[in-house]
Amino acid sequence: MIEGKEGVLRYQHRAMATMFEIMVADEDPAFAAGVALAAFEEIDRLEQDLSRYSANSDVARINNLSPYGSVQVGLDTFQCLRLSRQFWEETGGAFDSTLGALMNCWVGKDKSLLRPSLEEIARATERSGMSLLELDEAAMAVRVQGSVPIVDLGAIGKGYAVDRVVELLKEWGVESALVHGGTSSAYAFGDLPQKEGWPVTLSNPLQVSEILETVNLKAEGLGGSGITKGRHIIDPRSFRPVEGRRAAWVLSDSATKSDAVSTACMVMSREEIETYVAGDPHLWAMIVEESPGPVLRFGHAAAV
Repeated sequence: MIEGKEGVLRYQHRAMATMFEIMVADEDPAFAAGVALAAFEEIDRLEQDLSRYSANSDVARINNLSPYGSVQVGLDTFQCLRLSRQFWEETGGAFDSTLGALMNCWVGKDKSLLRPSLEEIARATERSGMSLLELDEAAMAVRVQGSVPIVDLGAIGKGYAVDRVVELLKEWGVESALVHGGTSSAYAFGDLPQKEGWPVTLSNPLQVSEILETVNLKAEGLGGSGITKGRHIIDPRSFRPVEGRRAAWVLSDSATKSDAVSTACMVMSREEIETYVAGDPHLWAMIVEESPGPVLRFGHAAAV
């Protein structure tokens, strides 16, 4: 536990290859510590189901299916895949959770960019695309097509975990908290003492001391994607690493959606982002292009 300012208690836990943090306002320390422990146990449970690197996870079992095979999965895995399909459809294919083969092809373990051959890219492309997955809600089962994709929920899993933790905190009676996974996926509800909501700053990825925006989260999720730590974001429509974008942030009504759509915004054109954001009054997006130029903003945020 890390005691913060203004009556805020902070708890940290490493999972999903990042640091999760829970910040709780105006609660008894013993009670808050118990809530945080339960929340971190939930995150660890989700990681066991959602990580493709865990041998016995639901996702690993999907990825190891034979052509046209099927497997039953847990509710959380099915929900992540259902939402992945929804965002894939809404963004015109800009978000895709079946790009594991292309990621293996293009991105090294240290997130450095590899130089695959055209044949390697073609083979990876054949194993990519949400259309290769069939979701049977009645049976809670996933069926693959003749080409078996490599599912990777890295662009939605942390946001989903944040939302699950928020639900748990509310069930315990917590009235004000901020939860984030590695600062890239966050959700806040309630108010800070003597303040409305939870102010969060967004910094220039090239100069972190430069604050580009401060948004006030109150029953809202915030997601961020970028290439500062490596070109690990694949464009599912060109089958190549993303070019032209340095970072994207999305504000929405859930951390899951913000997480997924911020990744899609690294791929979509300005016109596509503008149209997508205009269709949802809860959405706001901010984009930093790779080449020098103005920071692009779409929709309306609760600026501080």
